[in-house]
Amino acid sequence: MQIAVFGRTINDGRTEYIKSLYQNLAACNAQILIFEPFYKITKELLPAESRVQIFNSHQELIQNASCMLTIGGDGTLLEAITYIRNSNLPILGINTGRLGFLAGFSKEEIDLAVQMAVDLNFTIEKRSLLQIETNQPYFGETPFALNEVTFHKKDNSSMITLHVSINGMRLNSYWADGLIISTPTGSTGYSLSCGGPIIMPESQSIVLTPIAPHNLNVRPLVIADSNQLSIIAEIRGRNFLVSLDSRSAALPSNEQITIKKAPFTISLGRKPDQSFLKTLREKLMWGQDKRN
Repeated sequence: MQIAVFGRTINDGRTEYIKSLYQNLAACNAQILIFEPFYKITKELLPAESRVQIFNSHQELIQNASCMLTIGGDGTLLEAITYIRNSNLPILGINTGRLGFLAGFSKEEIDLAVQMAVDLNFTIEKRSLLQIETNQPYFGETPFALNEVTFHKKDNSSMITLHVSINGMRLNSYWADGLIISTPTGSTGYSLSCGGPIIMPESQSIVLTPIAPHNLNVRPLVIADSNQLSIIAEIRGRNFLVSLDSRSAALPSNEQITIKKAPFTISLGRKPDQSFLKTLREKLMWGQDKRN
């Protein structure tokens, strides 16, 4: 059994949790496949009996691993999917960050996460992604996002104008600081902070949430994920920013961008007793107001 481990940093007192992760994997006699940059900063935490290999690419990962564990926050898990891609490799997130909507195991549950990964005994949630098409390969081999595709103004304080069409039919021209195109998974992230709705993961929807729109009657819009979006941005400066989760690229004004549902999903590993509704109650503290 070979378990991949993906992380980014060891800041904020996370050393003890990374050490616990490695110790639990060694105790299960698992072969550990560690993301090389993370291995370089954590190798001193590995037990002497550990059996370790490293990976740097999508191909090295999918050829050797049966499951992946991430340790960090949701941002760490989002970066990990750029290596998983369309391989259907299950991913279990251990949350040592803040909110942790995607990383479903707490830092106190490291032993449980490891045992479930080794036994391949967990519930799988299939999560949809968005992919973009542009004239140039701005995002290389990973032009997809699990949470959202976001358009931002870049070089000045002027608003960006985004001309949006759905299946070739004009929807609206958004005058705003930006626009968020979100999956159901991303509906609890940036979109939510900008007034967007919370969407159930299985709802097969896409949410368009404007960021500080000039016209107050422009509201978030939910559409079926079978639709294809076409967006052209106009700005006063030379470039605007497009972000796929935490990855960004500067694109020239009037570049046409197509956004649609990706042809693959991500397999998110969960505890059998963990549901999206339970996560909402816990993370957003619903029902915990003292007045209730």
